[in-house]
Amino acid sequence: MDLVISNVRILLEGDEIDRGWLAVDAGKISAFNAGDVPPEFAEVDEIDGQKLTLAAGFVDIHVHGAMGHEAMDADPDALIAMAQFYAQHGVTSFLPTTWTANHAQIMAALAAITEMVGVDSGGAQIIGAHVEGPYLNPAKSGAQDPAVIRRATQAEIREILETGVVRLLALAPEYLENRAIIPLCREYGVKVSAAHTDATYDDLRAAVGLGLTQTTHTYNAMRGLHHREPGMVGGALTIDALYCEVIPDDNHLHPAVIDLLWRVKGRDKTVIITDAVRGTGLDDGRTYLQDGREVRIQRGAARLPDGTLAGSILTMDEAVQNFIDATRAPLTDALRCASLIPARAIGMDHRKGSIAPGKDADLILFDADLNIYLTMVNGEVVHASAT
Repeated sequence: MDLVISNVRILLEGDEIDRGWLAVDAGKISAFNAGDVPPEFAEVDEIDGQKLTLAAGFVDIHVHGAMGHEAMDADPDALIAMAQFYAQHGVTSFLPTTWTANHAQIMAALAAITEMVGVDSGGAQIIGAHVEGPYLNPAKSGAQDPAVIRRATQAEIREILETGVVRLLALAPEYLENRAIIPLCREYGVKVSAAHTDATYDDLRAAVGLGLTQTTHTYNAMRGLHHREPGMVGGALTIDALYCEVIPDDNHLHPAVIDLLWRVKGRDKTVIITDAVRGTGLDDGRTYLQDGREVRIQRGAARLPDGTLAGSILTMDEAVQNFIDATRAPLTDALRCASLIPARAIGMDHRKGSIAPGKDADLILFDADLNIYLTMVNGEVVHASAT
């Protein structure tokens, strides 16, 4: 036995322990129960949780960067800096997310991510890669560079998939060339999401029939809802099989449409993400270059000179609180949408996303205001602050 966390409220899947303890052995959750630590654990290292709440750590499956770094830097040191920053905000595992670029740049980013999968970074654990683009629709490019958006080819996608590191790939499903790669992605165990798309409702239905399972930053950069053509938004909300990402940063979406998505998709299909970019964690007023274009951090948002949102500067602890504010969802449900459901959406819920015996000891300790006091990854404390 490695250690015991005691004197904590423990949030389980569908239940909670008002005051109890949890034991960690070899990086896994081994046991938990109500009350005081049993006598057989007397010689084990103990962390006094000081009546704070213990829950599964956040799983961010759509996040590009932080602290001046991004996945497209193709630099293991940049990924380490990102991982350590995310851990401070309760993230225990994440998918570094690429964006539209030339093939060589994407492959270089995937090579760096491959090198860092499962590595002890002193922060959140990298569990794979999310490839967002380049197979998008230039009419819905958002901050993605339309000059290098292109249709999928079998040769290019095979090289991407054969890295073995990709867990999620986002594309515009209205193009037949893009839809044609969905079954191939499934063969490699890669989930497919609809993103930056002008797809009709029928296009989306066709893609779901081929194996598409998710919508990327729902509402944003996609065809909206119309009463005679439900569009991507109508499909996202009404096709039960789809997981729906949502960015609750108070910039990308009005709280009312977050609430609408929550009421329709609920606690089993809503996925809270940050879509955080290089400027996350930097001071307001800072500027940096993205694909040669200037991005400015201003009043809680990252924007191109024309005002287009360029990702977010959101952290997961803020995201969960904003989601609760918008939806009045119970804390346990909001946490579930930031941990178990994203893990499930990428097929990792057997290891990540909830407190259960045998699962990875990826845990967070926080107060009533969602201030993160401790983050643990695979049984190792990677962030701690004084209560």
